[in-house]
Amino acid sequence: MRRRVFLSSVVFLVWGLVVVGGSIGAEPSWQAGLAKAKITPEAGLWMAGYAARDHGAEGTMHDLWIKALALSDADGKKAVLVSLDLLGLPGAMYENVCSKIKERCGLDRADVMFCCSHTHSGPVLSEALLDIYPLDDQQIARIEKYSAELESKLVDTVAKALEKMEPVELAVGSSSTTFGANRRGLRTGATGATAPVDKFVPVVAVRSEQGDLRAVVFGYACHATTLSDYEWNGDYPGFTQLAVEERFPGAQAMFVAGCGADQNPNPRRTVELCRQHGLALADAVCQALEEPMEPISPELATVIELIDLPFGEQPTDEYLEKTAQGSDYAARWARRLLKQKQAGQPFVKSYPAYPVQVWQLGDFRLIALGGEVVVDYVLKLREQLGPNTWVAGYSNDVMAYIPSARVRAEGGYEAGAFSVYGLPAMSWGADIEDRILAAAEKLSRQVEPVGVK
Repeated sequence: MRRRVFLSSVVFLVWGLVVVGGSIGAEPSWQAGLAKAKITPEAGLWMAGYAARDHGAEGTMHDLWIKALALSDADGKKAVLVSLDLLGLPGAMYENVCSKIKERCGLDRADVMFCCSHTHSGPVLSEALLDIYPLDDQQIARIEKYSAELESKLVDTVAKALEKMEPVELAVGSSSTTFGANRRGLRTGATGATAPVDKFVPVVAVRSEQGDLRAVVFGYACHATTLSDYEWNGDYPGFTQLAVEERFPGAQAMFVAGCGADQNPNPRRTVELCRQHGLALADAVCQALEEPMEPISPELATVIELIDLPFGEQPTDEYLEKTAQGSDYAARWARRLLKQKQAGQPFVKSYPAYPVQVWQLGDFRLIALGGEVVVDYVLKLREQLGPNTWVAGYSNDVMAYIPSARVRAEGGYEAGAFSVYGLPAMSWGADIEDRILAAAEKLSRQVEPVGVK
């Protein structure tokens, strides 16, 4: 198995890093810097997330943002958490941005974590999901231009956050909310172990030396798919961030999506329901902030490993030729793969650089997994590594759905959807869950403080 490992001692952020209650000591050991940049495209650019859309965006409901939180521990080790109102970063963009941040800021790949909200009301990006949409040359050129500008803004925002460091303290807490539902369960009526959910809302607070709330990082495991219209917006996480920032003027609210690939907001499809879910999550965040929070000691460590994930079954010529006769995105996928084979380019047999990242902050850890990760992963990792473990999906590189062994065996959309993401596969290898869990547990043990489970 081919692996590349990047290690660095640095700050551990955590599912939600928000320091809100209590007073700050006279000599805090943490430092933090904040920055953000608006990334709302102009109307007309194609929107990401739904194959049924047939034209570009018509306007803006609320703006989309990059938000960065830079942290430095007592020894000066640094890391930056970046939240984005986007469907997900494509692998090529992730590589480019990591390289540019290394050159400009000196941070290694392990020291920067990109967490996308997975809003389905954001823009299509370069080299991502292009089979899904009937794009002409003009639209592709607009996407390329926007994507290049986005890369520059990402690097600039990270750099600006690192330039604004000031003394802070961090604390962690949690709450819960219930509007997320297992969407496979919604279809079949299943409950319990066959349709698991994660109600957990992790929250971390960052407070200034004077005790002012500077940042709130929070998460929830649920697809951002309440809305499916033609206006730019952050879906329910966007409404939550707006509500938290209104309740705490001067604070920067940042959403980190959990393992919600098989979870949907329920009910959905109206602006009022989207706002309702956003406010429900904001209430949960504020509840965590109002209760006693656990201080996070200024000890940082980060690690990342890019692991090889083999494909299982791959499409045959017969399957591709039959599928190519249609007019939908699957047909475009099939025609592209057939053209590739005819050009003498064999299909790759695996995804060679799946990112598994761990940040340790004091006694707490944040595990960030690439792709659309189903809820089983957070439930199993929390059980294996302890309740102080928080798991994010949609992080760094969003290349496909990442099913658990259970979901892979059940089949269905979340088990594959390879034609959506353009990969030359019909299934993942049977050991996908084992590989990811083993990597996450191994990396967690590498950065784990002595005496912590």
